[in-house]
Amino acid sequence: MKILICGYYGEHNLGDDALLQCLLRELPSGWQPLVTAADQQEVQDRFQVATCDRRSLPATLRALARCSALVLGGGSLLQDSTSFKSLIYYAALILAAKLKAKPILLWGQGLGPLRRRRSRILVRLLLPLVTVASWRDPESAALAAQLGRGAASGDLLGSDPVWRFPPQHWRGPGGPIVVAWRPTPLLTADGWRLLLAALQHLAEEQQREVLWLPFHRHQDGGLWKELATQGLLPAGLAERSRQLQPERPEDAMAMGTGAGLLVAMRLHALILGALAGAPCAALSYDPKVAAAAKGLGCGCHDLRQLPSQGTLVQQWTAQLDIPLLQGDVQRQLEAAAVHQLVLARLVPDSPA
Repeated sequence: MKILICGYYGEHNLGDDALLQCLLRELPSGWQPLVTAADQQEVQDRFQVATCDRRSLPATLRALARCSALVLGGGSLLQDSTSFKSLIYYAALILAAKLKAKPILLWGQGLGPLRRRRSRILVRLLLPLVTVASWRDPESAALAAQLGRGAASGDLLGSDPVWRFPPQHWRGPGGPIVVAWRPTPLLTADGWRLLLAALQHLAEEQQREVLWLPFHRHQDGGLWKELATQGLLPAGLAERSRQLQPERPEDAMAMGTGAGLLVAMRLHALILGALAGAPCAALSYDPKVAAAAKGLGCGCHDLRQLPSQGTLVQQWTAQLDIPLLQGDVQRQLEAAAVHQLVLARLVPDSPA
């Protein structure tokens, strides 16, 4: 059976690469994936799958016509923070699949944010069309219920699917400080100065190298240079810093296994860091990051309400070389198993 897998794939984002990797590994045997992708060649080469152009709705609809089912795979696809146009894109796919009586699965999904009234109305109309869903966090499941998707739907609740990545072993204390930071309109120049000053103080006081880990090749890869160009990167921090470019999620995890502290803004950087056994701290630009940090019991600060430089240094120092409790990590890993279960429920007579 051929199945269309839709998501933010081929956009050079390690988190979405990790989601696709987990989904493909858990597909029942006999299913033939057709994956929406921006950089189709990279996705074809890396995952050995057929692709279509995710940035073209007509091309994606033609691909759907050749498939027996639709899977929205991982992330938060039904949201309007990217744009209302993005929500319309996924709505069109769901409606097209429903009109052809094709099963529809929301796999490992976050739901929202839905900031516009018209977005909430649209999603309220879409959710009853879905065959089955698995949610990655309680907030998304609660929002789905609020929008009318009740318990009778048989939906499942777990943690983010990337928790299904195989854990690795932390190599012990004394490693560099790894930062997985991203550009964000939530930080003014003063906000960046505060974070960078705290990072410099910690690195100098603890005599640590700072490794910049760009999770999104294009968005994050230029951040360090842009901060320096704007005169925001302290000279002492620049001397201790270098940027690496991991090509695969496993490369990012390898960096985590040697980290004395991983300070993550990106959700999947935090998850893969925790799976690598690294000491972790979080900076939240989105509630999903704060929720993940809470589940792990690691320190987290909202970028909208940063504490003083001294408080940041104090808390990061307290977390340095102290790995997360493995019981918290294990609970997240086990909770992610529900997403594999829901795949088998998409088409009951699918190959086992």
